Amino acid sequence: MTGSNPQGRAIRSILVAGGGSAGWMAAAALSVALTGTGCRIVLVESEEIGTVGVGEATIPPIQAFNKVLGIDEAAFVRATQGTFKLGIEFADWLRPGYRYFHPFGRYGDDFGMTPFHQQWLRARAHGDTTPLSAYSLAEAASVLNRFDRPQDHPRSVFSTLSYAYHFDAGLYAAFLRAHGEARGVTRIEGKIAEVAQNAETGFVEALILEDGRRLEAELFLDCTGFRALLIGGALGVGYDDWSNWLPCDRAIAVPSARMADPPPCTRSTARPAGWQWRIPLQHRTGNGHVYCSKHMGDDEAERLLLANLDTPAIGDPRRLRFTTGQRKAAWSKNVITLGLASGFLEPLESTSLHLVQTGITKLLGWFPDRDFDPRVAAEYNRQVSREFESVRDFLVLHYQATERDSPFWQACREMEIPETLAEKVEMFRHTGRLIERDKDLFQEASWLAVMLGQGVSPERYDTLADVIPPNEAQMVLKAMRKVIADTAAKMPGHAQFIERHYRAATPAGS
Repeated sequence: MTGSNPQGRAIRSILVAGGGSAGWMAAAALSVALTGTGCRIVLVESEEIGTVGVGEATIPPIQAFNKVLGIDEAAFVRATQGTFKLGIEFADWLRPGYRYFHPFGRYGDDFGMTPFHQQWLRARAHGDTTPLSAYSLAEAASVLNRFDRPQDHPRSVFSTLSYAYHFDAGLYAAFLRAHGEARGVTRIEGKIAEVAQNAETGFVEALILEDGRRLEAELFLDCTGFRALLIGGALGVGYDDWSNWLPCDRAIAVPSARMADPPPCTRSTARPAGWQWRIPLQHRTGNGHVYCSKHMGDDEAERLLLANLDTPAIGDPRRLRFTTGQRKAAWSKNVITLGLASGFLEPLESTSLHLVQTGITKLLGWFPDRDFDPRVAAEYNRQVSREFESVRDFLVLHYQATERDSPFWQACREMEIPETLAEKVEMFRHTGRLIERDKDLFQEASWLAVMLGQGVSPERYDTLADVIPPNEAQMVLKAMRKVIADTAAKMPGHAQFIERHYRAATPAGS
């Protein structure tokens, strides 16, 4: 073949504006992906500017991200004071006193001509009162505060299990910083004072720091948090406000003492105007209250949080303000935004860091050259927007399907939900079937857990489930329940597992 060498247009310099988890995840990933290319990666951040620190709870895909970076799991968990996570416990969401669990992994095992849950629905229709949770190893283990690693062997019950992590977000950023700097990332300390743009194209040419230093690059990543200095401030890319669907706009976070026997799950508890999180780490417990300022004042929200901690507070409460939504374009000209600058979806399903991760993954899949083809940017923006919308719909489901009766929850129950979610809910309610959309983040087990947990109950099941004789189906279901219960009972305790394999070097509580 003849023609121009496409490598001659390769990006030669990248500037990451802002540190924290988003900035260092991006810098570390790029340092691995661009090894040997000669591309210079610089990250600028200021120790005087605090980070929000969201993302202390994660979802299973973070395992893949860490593996791509070559991160050793044990070193990572120890360095970040991490614990393991088998899912999320939802307390009082449907109504006060009612709990359900969103497990990682799958329910049961498919048999016959239908997905597993259709056999469960058929059994329920014929009087079997066994909850779907009895077929989840993740939930069975979490209830007992037990944990063990999954196994890949398809015939092992451990193959139905998956997991994620809880960790200190600040320590994670520091861990990734060391990882990135060891692979050539240059860190510059300084505050950004000005964004210099080309007068003709509007492309960003450099960042000017407060001390006058000029940092030039060809590609800029905006990880400046809610400030969005490049994508919003300089390029003027707007923001789609989703508060009509997700009305919470405030959060208060406070650390408390470590739990003696930390559960392998995040807990989310519904409150009169929002919800409260609890994230157990090795050295402390993360807590927060997400709420709607139209229905609760800041002082009242803080009092409610402090009155409902499982362990004594060990720090001062920190207040945050946000508007749920997404940037109208995550990529504009030669600027790509990640993290809070690209949008914010409250951490109800622990997706904050995952949206950073998928943004990075999509960037590597649609990596630009110095021509910055607008068609490439458009496809990247389409995929990022689709990911945000998918997560948005899943979060809205928690709010809209509820029996709670405070003014806040009444308004949530009565709101008009996105059409994509309405179609999914109605299909499940009438047929027991789940609509799968292009590259949905949350898969069948997740939607089943939250649909059923929030009271969306199917009216019928797939008649193909009747192909299996009832007695035979009952025998299979009973055997599954026994294997799961017996396996969970034999798993090591979560605290014991961490102590044996992953205890942080710094003593917990120090």
